[in-house]
Amino acid sequence: MKTRVIALYLPQYHPIPENDEWWGKGFTEWINVAKAQPLFKGHYQPHIPADLGFYDLRLPEVREQQAELAREAGVEGFCYYHYWFGNGKQLLERPFDEVLASGKPTLPFCLCWANHNWTNKTWKKGNSMKSDGIIMQMHYSTEDHIKHFNHLLPAFRDSRYIKVDGKPLFGIWAPFDFPDIEQFIELWQKMAKENGLEGIHFVGYTQNCTGQNRTNGKISLWETNQAATIYQSLINKGFDAVISSGMSRAKILCSNKFKMLYYYLRSKSIAPTLQLTDYEQAMKHYYVPEDAWENVYPTLMPQWDRTPRAGVNTDPLVNSTPEKFQKTIEEAIDLLKNKQPEHQILFLKAWNEWGEGNYVEPDQKFGHGYIQAIRKAIENKSV
Repeated sequence: MKTRVIALYLPQYHPIPENDEWWGKGFTEWINVAKAQPLFKGHYQPHIPADLGFYDLRLPEVREQQAELAREAGVEGFCYYHYWFGNGKQLLERPFDEVLASGKPTLPFCLCWANHNWTNKTWKKGNSMKSDGIIMQMHYSTEDHIKHFNHLLPAFRDSRYIKVDGKPLFGIWAPFDFPDIEQFIELWQKMAKENGLEGIHFVGYTQNCTGQNRTNGKISLWETNQAATIYQSLINKGFDAVISSGMSRAKILCSNKFKMLYYYLRSKSIAPTLQLTDYEQAMKHYYVPEDAWENVYPTLMPQWDRTPRAGVNTDPLVNSTPEKFQKTIEEAIDLLKNKQPEHQILFLKAWNEWGEGNYVEPDQKFGHGYIQAIRKAIENKSV
């Protein structure tokens, strides 16, 4: 059985009334992607899409083309971000709803609940008429959890839905921000079995390092060996597995205490400064030994540059190439070798986060390079 690569997928690329109101008529992330400018010497911006162009996810043929590219890469399926805010309120649900209703594409899928508030700092404010702050807030209740499960039951029953150990895989993006999550997991497990499922395979996303820890009343910005504690805390809450990211740890270990403190203080000031980190150096610190645990699914980070969204107040990875990404994938696959085939899972973060420079879809500079890197890495490690 080959490595199971599941790609996180952003369903944002189509206008919705709420984004029209908050950011201006017809807004999608393509607006920020297209107008991005280089902010330092050698800065690769803007990132312009190739094969698919500035696509609209309301078009079924675009979704079919994405599925073909995923198959080319050897990706098992897409993990769609799912925006459910409580009281039945959803956003950006149309692409997945149409995939579910139409039966197309046939590419497998699962869902990751992006359970975080939306603020008007997500994208550059532009023509937004909203004042700074929360524009969509999460609400949790037992009544809503029941409504939420019943809404997703047809998806869980779909033959395309990705399963682990016979159970539909369901991700939760911000598990530590979820009140009474143990009770939520217990409720959904009960409802799943009552509806003929074997249960739900819950996975929680987390960094493998917070970078901060209070010791004797003081804050340390240099804590990097926290993975075992963080991962186990999620398992103790009832999760079956962890989706792990090493971005925070990599940034810390590629820097030093003085630079970290400088960037931390500047990020809180009116004059933030870009924090640049070399991709290849970062990947040397991205994974930890605990990523080889049976119930940990590491992430693959192809690129990272959210300057189209955030301007200078961000932390790009620089000098990424498909060749360097392939090497990273092969190292990640090595972490999986002692796991059961069912659990040899890597989450690609992400398929199409263009505004964060975090994608593998073809662009004008690298073409299919990042897609081919995934395929080649899987093939090399399958020999």
